[in-house]
Amino acid sequence: MIAVLGLIVGVVVGLVLRPVVPTAVEPYLPIAVVAALDAVFGGLRAMLDGIFDDKVFVVSFLSNVVVAALIVFLGDKLGVGAQLSTGVVVVLGIRIFSNAAAIRRHVFRA
Repeated sequence: MIAVLGLIVGVVVGLVLRPVVPTAVEPYLPIAVVAALDAVFGGLRAMLDGIFDDKVFVVSFLSNVVVAALIVFLGDKLGVGAQLSTGVVVVLGIRIFSNAAAIRRHVFRA
């Protein structure tokens, strides 16, 4: 319940304050969001499987975001940022859909 309240408060604060993303960080934000979604879906799947660990979730969440951002940063420095961004999105997208399918199977028993 605390997480849901925190999410609601965060969304309301974001809508009211309308934070501005610095232009230097803009290319990394969508990748970070996809990486964070991967961790969230993985955490939800683990919770439904009965193996959720909050420490593992926090480490997974933070490391996914940092590693994805570093891969895109490295790609930008090498001049292949778009290709590595696409690769990161594809890999994380596959993981997200895999976790979503497992969640669906668990919830609907199908």
